Amino acid sequence: HRCQRDFSSTRLLSHTSFALTTEYTTPCLSVVMPVYNEEATLGAIVEAVLKQPLVAELICVDDCSVDGAVTVLERYAALDSRIRVLRHAVNRGKGAALRTGFAKANFPIVIVQDADLEYDPIEYPRMTAPIMEGRADVVFGSRFVGSEEHRVLYFWHSVGNKLLTLASNMFTNLNLTDMETCYKVFRREILQAITIQEDRFGFEPEITAKVARMNARIYEVAISYHGRTYAEGKKIRAWDGVRAMWCIIKYNLFR
Repeated sequence: HRCQRDFSSTRLLSHTSFALTTEYTTPCLSVVMPVYNEEATLGAIVEAVLKQPLVAELICVDDCSVDGAVTVLERYAALDSRIRVLRHAVNRGKGAALRTGFAKANFPIVIVQDADLEYDPIEYPRMTAPIMEGRADVVFGSRFVGSEEHRVLYFWHSVGNKLLTLASNMFTNLNLTDMETCYKVFRREILQAITIQEDRFGFEPEITAKVARMNARIYEVAISYHGRTYAEGKKIRAWDGVRAMWCIIKYNLFR
């Protein structure tokens, strides 16, 4: 991939500006999608991802789903060679699924995509632009800045997200507005330099602490957010917030 050679020739974390010319902008993106019991939304999100011109591959990691998610993935994989389906024999969690998917990514930019419909792949160009233009190594998509549309849902969830982001910022000395966002984009070299230890939702504070320690160039961009209710399949629980706080302390003070 010419785009891949351009990225690998740039020194990791170099602050020397570089940019991809137009001929390198498609396709350069590996999308890593953890999947666990998302049969209801999986077809729609896979189709939305594959419509994006930047997408070179979609790596779907099924985390031992017990619904029809695997059947959906295999059906789409038979129709589009960009889809790769990986499977866990036992349920291991989002972080473990991302670790599996990151290890198989072949293209120079990697983005995390949930298998529900909360985050819209139409925002890939906006999310990848700071990396494409040579200004960033990592990009966070923030649900809490800008004027993009948001579904109005749980007050205490938003409070919890902001408290976790505040705690993370106090340790990392970053000024993020949304540490817990799903939408995170990386130069592949960044991920190759990091060993992810968390198997579940602790991935978010762990990866944030580790890219901050690397002095990576981090940007935020505003994104829309179409949250879902627990009746619609939302999985995160209060305990995950407690674990996230522990991970903020653990990966900033002890690792």
